[in-house]
Amino acid sequence: MLDFTFHNPTKIIFGKDKIGRVTDELPAGSKVMITYGENSARKYGILGRVKEACAGCHITEFGGIAPNPEYEMLLEGIELARKEKIDYLLAVGGGSVIDGTKFIAAAAQSTEKASELLDKSGAGISRALPVGCVVTLPASGTEANNRAVISRKAHLQKTIIVNDCLFPRFAVLDPSLTLTLPPRQVGNGVVDTFVHVLEQYLTYPVNGKVQDRLAEGLLLLLIEEGPRAFAEPDDYDVRANLMWAATLGLNGLIGAGVPQDWAAHRFGYGLTMLYGLDHAQTLAVLVPAMLYVRIATKREKLLQYARRVWDLDYKSETMQIGTAIEKTRQFFEAMHVPTRFSDYNLAGFDIEQILSLSQRHSMVNLGERSDVTLEMMRKILNLSL
Repeated sequence: MLDFTFHNPTKIIFGKDKIGRVTDELPAGSKVMITYGENSARKYGILGRVKEACAGCHITEFGGIAPNPEYEMLLEGIELARKEKIDYLLAVGGGSVIDGTKFIAAAAQSTEKASELLDKSGAGISRALPVGCVVTLPASGTEANNRAVISRKAHLQKTIIVNDCLFPRFAVLDPSLTLTLPPRQVGNGVVDTFVHVLEQYLTYPVNGKVQDRLAEGLLLLLIEEGPRAFAEPDDYDVRANLMWAATLGLNGLIGAGVPQDWAAHRFGYGLTMLYGLDHAQTLAVLVPAMLYVRIATKREKLLQYARRVWDLDYKSETMQIGTAIEKTRQFFEAMHVPTRFSDYNLAGFDIEQILSLSQRHSMVNLGERSDVTLEMMRKILNLSL
């Protein structure tokens, strides 16, 4: 196992009807800005419940944070937070709302331009407003980590910012809030979580046995419970397990002391910006093809994955690996997330344009060995058609 430091200060408040616990986390008399998405938080009464839990605080609202939170729109939230002298941010939603709120929290306290925080990938952040979360869509794990992904449509770019100031102070995880999610978001959430775990697991061995077993347990849980979320959409326990898995998938624990990949995530950013694909859709398309193309450098862990996660025991190692990759694809399809570009009827799909955009934004030489070159990505994209 590699040397590591693990630090995660986020307090998790997990369980049914826990929104009321927000009251205990906000300092009395705080000036709180509640951030949320477009319609669902208000439609299903979640926003009203959160506001009730903020009794005794001065409340400002900032809504409309869309999927892939857009820099220009977030500038309005930064301005509002400064104008109202906000001293606590409370995000109500999924990963995009929470990521956007983290950026507002850092930029509102910064003496640098907001754009410079992005250009430096968060390295210039020295302080941020405290952030709390009420999670309504489990997937990204951002409610318990120190990173955020911000979009700049004008640049066709998604930028990761990482800084310990971005850890939320607390996160309320109430699985019952996810029972109203549409099937597309349920499937996306499971696929996103699954790939988060894969990107920290399917690399090369470093004798990180604890992290391997933790990752395998999460993968087995997702394979078991993911389909049940569709077959038994009102089952609270299913949603509870999926929600907790999403948080554990990217709170830093399973990635501590092991190499990490992230090539599919980073290359997928360009696909989202160019064609409007959901983040999980890009992952479902890229990951199976990436695994086929990168078998040589991932062989040992792919065999471990085949045996421990998919219970495959063929005499032929090549058959084991190929079957494991195909079962991964089939699992994504079972989550109603298609795995071929042709499934999405993308207008003007252009592999060379995708590669050019990746090169422009330095999304080259990716992966745990920095060997995912543009030429390799060309092979992967062609295999994903």
